[in-house]
Amino acid sequence: MIRMFSTFAVAGLTALAMGNVSQAQERTARRILSGPPAAIHGAMTEAQARKSCQMQMRGARESRASINRKMRFCINQKMNGN
Repeated sequence: MIRMFSTFAVAGLTALAMGNVSQAQERTARRILSGPPAAIHGAMTEAQARKSCQMQMRGARESRASINRKMRFCINQKMNGN
């Protein structure tokens, strides 16, 4: 009887200790991830990227679909800092 009780006690304490560790890790992760995202060097906002890409594409003699495809790619590249 005592052995069974001590087994339950040890299992309970182990579960409690594991729960506290995961809570601490969660609090630390929340603290780290709560701030604003790090700025990518050379990245533009969507409006800046769109304006820049429009200037590059001005005068292109291609189909509208082709220009739109290239515009989307250009905007994504500039927003990622490439």
